Amino acid sequence: MDALTKRPQYIDAHHHLWRYNAPGEPWMTEEMSGLRRDFFAQDLEEVASTSGITGTVVIEVTRTANETLWLTSIAERHELIRGVVGWTDLTDASIESALETIASLPKLKGIRHPIHDEPDDNYVARADFNRGIAALEPFGLTYDLLIFEKHLTQTAALVDRHPNQIFILDHVAKPCIHDGTISPWRENIIELAQRQNVYCKLSGMVTEANWKSWTRQEIAPYIDVVLEAFGPQRLMFGSDWPLVTLASTYGRWLETVREAISQLSNSEQDWLLWRTATEAYWLG
Repeated sequence: MDALTKRPQYIDAHHHLWRYNAPGEPWMTEEMSGLRRDFFAQDLEEVASTSGITGTVVIEVTRTANETLWLTSIAERHELIRGVVGWTDLTDASIESALETIASLPKLKGIRHPIHDEPDDNYVARADFNRGIAALEPFGLTYDLLIFEKHLTQTAALVDRHPNQIFILDHVAKPCIHDGTISPWRENIIELAQRQNVYCKLSGMVTEANWKSWTRQEIAPYIDVVLEAFGPQRLMFGSDWPLVTLASTYGRWLETVREAISQLSNSEQDWLLWRTATEAYWLG
């Protein structure tokens, strides 16, 4: 066991669990057939423990209240899972009442609604959605941003409307790694990072590259951009397991991140590998 896996805390800030019901989620295409099965906490613990992970944050998938209840019940029983990002309808006229109910669920830390699934590219400008975002902060709940790079400009405007809300950007806004395109993603993510209430996850990147042929050298420029833009104190590691298995093992993605941050000081690596997630999600 090396020095890194002996750290007192080592957080995977982004993974999923699900109960598979055929035919699965709409995004679960034929090429993702390996995901068409159950992924439970025991499966997570098996892969995470071999990588030295000491805590995780599980993220919603199905956009249902029942899933949020299920995830929090699992988190309550499994010490490894230290936080849950669930779902609720932020456009609901009774959003405050809904949040009052779910905010007390075990280990619930935040809410996510997948913006990149919405047909309206300006969904984040909706008045009802913004009312829902405004309701999160009094309950101490974060908001995970799941967007494509085409949403970055609108997302910056969203954040500006809610300067006291903690936002956490998933998957570095999914740049077009598969074809090597880095602009305008680079410029727009640097602009978004100027907002100090926005954190970012180093996650979901290999599935934006060629699943069979990606290399560390191909991923490195994108990691370098967010390192410069956010700094280690607003970046956190995430596996995106089990989706990461479409293009990589859990361990290979972890090693890719470790190599990319190896030039940082031990303190800076600590921030990216566990301190940032602990701070952003109030993991305690």
